[in-house]
Amino acid sequence: MAASSRAQVLDLYRAMLRESKRFSSYNYRTYAVRRIRDAFRENKNVKDPVEIQTLLNKAKRDLEVIRRQVAEQGTAARRKAGNSSWSLGKPCTHWP
Repeated sequence: MAASSRAQVLDLYRAMLRESKRFSSYNYRTYAVRRIRDAFRENKNVKDPVEIQTLLNKAKRDLEVIRRQVAEQGTAARRKAGNSSWSLGKPCTHWP
């Protein structure tokens, strides 16, 4: 593996781990970290540059999925907290 490919892989690996650690749910967080580590470990001996590039592209797409899920999870938590009228002492007149 070329030095630049190795650096790309390591940067992507670190970014995926860092981003997955932002999940608020313990179960999501530990599952994501385990899957990322397993996937990178499984492919650590790949030598073919074309296959490496294919795996890098897939990992980049997966990183974007993780980022969207983390953002959505945070948005849903804020939305849920904001819809609670009981915290204001008012009766709830709608279903959340």
